[in-house]
Amino acid sequence: MKNNPTQRRIYLRQPVKTKRRIFVASQHLKAGLICLCFLGMWKKSVAQTPASPVKNIVLVHGAWVDGAGWKPVYDILTKDGYTVTLVQEPLTSFAEDVRATKRVLDQQPGPCVLVGHSYGGSVITEAGTDPHVVGLVYIAAHMPDTGESEAADGKRYPSAVSEANVIEKSSDGFIYLNRAEFPKYFAADLPKEQAEFEAQSQIETAATVFMGKITTPAWRSKPSWMLVAKADLIINPDLERWYAQRAHSHTVEVDGASHSVYESHPDEVAALIEDSAHQTPVTASH
Repeated sequence: MKNNPTQRRIYLRQPVKTKRRIFVASQHLKAGLICLCFLGMWKKSVAQTPASPVKNIVLVHGAWVDGAGWKPVYDILTKDGYTVTLVQEPLTSFAEDVRATKRVLDQQPGPCVLVGHSYGGSVITEAGTDPHVVGLVYIAAHMPDTGESEAADGKRYPSAVSEANVIEKSSDGFIYLNRAEFPKYFAADLPKEQAEFEAQSQIETAATVFMGKITTPAWRSKPSWMLVAKADLIINPDLERWYAQRAHSHTVEVDGASHSVYESHPDEVAALIEDSAHQTPVTASH
């Protein structure tokens, strides 16, 4: 029986097709392996890329003063490359002061650290739930919890000023420190002329702001820092320590510091704020 020529051609071509299939499959395998290698390198790169420190800082002043007192801290932070914004609360009601803070937070170009002094601590506790805020810093400040007010918390550890009868009240419900006593109680470690000027330039504050109750405390869900002014006569330093312990805050204490610690010890205050910015890093996807 003679071989069919067509059948012979088919048999002869089969090895060529098989080699081609093997070649194509090997190319696909190589491409797949290359993709996996690049994927692995990309994941490793992402995992090793350090997150950037926070570069936006928002400062909130307390009662009886305005944002100008932050100038020494502002100068240090801006020199170190931070973008710093100050809130000027009206001090007419707790709700209005929180709204004023939230307006500034809405303007932030990215994640920020929110800093409050004194009564400003209550304000940032309420306003700090804003998604821009990634860390909270309390400078000789109040730090109430849900349903608490700083007026009520102050009774846990009464301060020197609360027992001194030096708080004056206007006929329409605004309070301020006796101007002659202001330097002693608020600013004992500031130069005499500066303390006296601040006494005369006080922002009279609605008495009701101190009774504002917290709804959702930001420090319950975000990291916090506390600076204790060890010679504070406005807020008892033991209350500041108690707040910090309850919130598990990173805490530093400054010897001899009055309630005006942010003016008299700006280096220590700025250092704590910068520490918070470095310890709450965020990725570009925040």
